[in-house]
Amino acid sequence: MENTLLVLVGPTGIGKTDLSLQLAKALNTVIISADSRQIYKELKIGTAAPTEEQVKQVQHYMVGSHSIHDYYNAYEFEQDVLKLLDDLFTAQKTVLLTGGSMMYIDAVCKGIDDLPTIDEELRKEVLARYEKDGLDAIRRELKMLDPVFYQQVDLKNPKRVIHAVEVCLMTGKPYSSLRTNNNKERPFNQLIIGLDIDREELYNRINLRVDQMVEQGLIEEARQFYPHKHLNSLNTVGYKELFAHFDGDISLEKAIELIKRNSRRYAKRQLSWFRRNKEINWFHPAQKEEIINFVMQKQTY
Repeated sequence: MENTLLVLVGPTGIGKTDLSLQLAKALNTVIISADSRQIYKELKIGTAAPTEEQVKQVQHYMVGSHSIHDYYNAYEFEQDVLKLLDDLFTAQKTVLLTGGSMMYIDAVCKGIDDLPTIDEELRKEVLARYEKDGLDAIRRELKMLDPVFYQQVDLKNPKRVIHAVEVCLMTGKPYSSLRTNNNKERPFNQLIIGLDIDREELYNRINLRVDQMVEQGLIEEARQFYPHKHLNSLNTVGYKELFAHFDGDISLEKAIELIKRNSRRYAKRQLSWFRRNKEINWFHPAQKEEIINFVMQKQTY
C-alpha cells in the first residue's frame, strides 16, 4: 500500500475534531493539526484545541507546539509537516491531517511560495498605521504597491491586506510577483474529505460553541493575554473582540455577539475556499460510518 495523507477539512464548528478521532482510531494512525492557532500552547479555549483526554486517545502533532511569541507562517508549517510525514510514514501508511486553516492545508497539499520573514520593526510600523488610520489606508497603500494583488485579495480581510503590504515593503517588489502558485509534487497519495451542512445548522452550531467557550473560561483566558494583544498570534476571532471590550470600546454582550458573527463569516469564507477544490469528497458530519467506509475502500493496496 502506498503512503496516503488523509485530509479532513471543513468550516469552524462543524465537528472535525470528533470525526478525526474516530478516523484515526479506525485507521490506527495519528493526527496532524492544520489549525493556525492551535499550534500556540497558551491558547486552549479560544482555539477549541483538543483536550488532554482527546490527546491521550490519539497522538496529535502541531498542537501546542509553539508560543504566541513565536513568528510562524504557512511556509514554515509546510516544511515542518513534510519533515514530520517523512518520519511518520516509516511507521504507518496513512496519516491524518485535519483543520480549517485554508493556507495551512494548501501549503501541505499543494505547496506554498517561500516568502520572506517580515522584520519585527516593519511589522509593528504597518500594524501601527492600520490601528491609527484604518483598513482603508492600508488598502490604498497596497493598491499603490501592488495593483495586481489588490484585484485578487479579499479586501475585507485585514490580515491578508496587511501581510501583502509588509511583503511589498520588505522586498521592494510586488507581492504578486513573488507568488508562483505552482502546485508541488508530493511523494504520497492524498485523499481529501470535506464536511458541510445546511448553513442555518452550521451557524447554530457556531453560536452554541461560542457560548460553551465563554462558559469554559474564554473571557478569563483572553484577559490573561490582553497585555500581548499586539501579537499577530492573538489577532484572531475570539480574542480581538474581547480585547476591544477590555479597552472599553464595546460591552461584553456586544463582544460575544461579534465573536459569533465573525466566526460565522469565517466559516463562510472557509467553505468558499474549500469548494474551489474539485478533489474534495463531501459528506455531512453525521455520516461517520459512511466516511470511514469510504476511506477504507479508497486505500490503495
